[in-house]
Amino acid sequence: MAIYGFHSSHEQIHPAELLKAVVRAEQAGFAAAMSSDHFSPWSARQGHSGFAWSWLGAALQATELPFGVVNAPGQRYHPAIIAQAIGTLGAMFPGRFWAALGTGEASNEHITGGRWPRKAVRSARLRECVDVIRALLAGEEVSHDGLVTVDRARLWTRPEDPPELIGAAVSAETARWCAEWADGLITVNAPVETLREISGAYREAGGRGRLALQVHLSWAADDETALGIACDQWRSNVFRPPVCWDLETAELFDAVSENVPPSAVAEAVNVSSDPGWHAARLHEYAELGFEEIYLHHVGQEQEAFVDVFGAKVLPQLR
Repeated sequence: MAIYGFHSSHEQIHPAELLKAVVRAEQAGFAAAMSSDHFSPWSARQGHSGFAWSWLGAALQATELPFGVVNAPGQRYHPAIIAQAIGTLGAMFPGRFWAALGTGEASNEHITGGRWPRKAVRSARLRECVDVIRALLAGEEVSHDGLVTVDRARLWTRPEDPPELIGAAVSAETARWCAEWADGLITVNAPVETLREISGAYREAGGRGRLALQVHLSWAADDETALGIACDQWRSNVFRPPVCWDLETAELFDAVSENVPPSAVAEAVNVSSDPGWHAARLHEYAELGFEEIYLHHVGQEQEAFVDVFGAKVLPQLR
């Protein structure tokens, strides 16, 4: 049976309120959680960008949930620092933490002032970072000269069992590549055939471990309100790569999404006021083989969503 978790969106919600939300989610019956890791929101309307790694320590202490985070090492973060962060959380909360690693977006990474590389270079850089992080978590002293540079790094505090490093992919091609190095795969909701292609490509290439899915959804007491929430908060997120990778600021996302129609938002976000409809969609994702499904209500108010889904959706999925 699939595990249903709560997605913690730092781009949209103040970290103190997000902590309250994930505690409430655990009480409502959500069995896991995951976190974004952004320096910038996707829209000025979202208006937040709390530091995920500080928050994760608090969230792991405040709950008993297993947690993951989606991270992009290599530009904003040096891989040795990410290895130290992963190692510390893994040592403090054994068996409860994993990290998904991806190539990132310019909106978060441009802050360093460094050049934003083309996708092939970003992928090669990520592959180097994965090897550095794994070696450090294994207790090795690491020096490396390549797209990232490491000089005699060593982790002095490490968990007995290194946390899993999950691959993040939104295409079958990337999923196939992740199978070379990842302990599992995470993607985001898309048409069923696309999700089948992504998960199939990962497994067919020998990919091991969990298949996880982040689901963007919008729920409210009526369909019109649910769609309005999705359009307000998530219309800047409907663009496929490379647009979503390469735009640099929230203001640019707001400019290009000004005239996005509600129909386009509804293709990227599962919108309905009917808990049964949402349960059916989530069951369909589980039938595709996704073992962990993380629910992201794209509204900024989380309490009613958590309570309704805890009472009316999760019981239908058990």
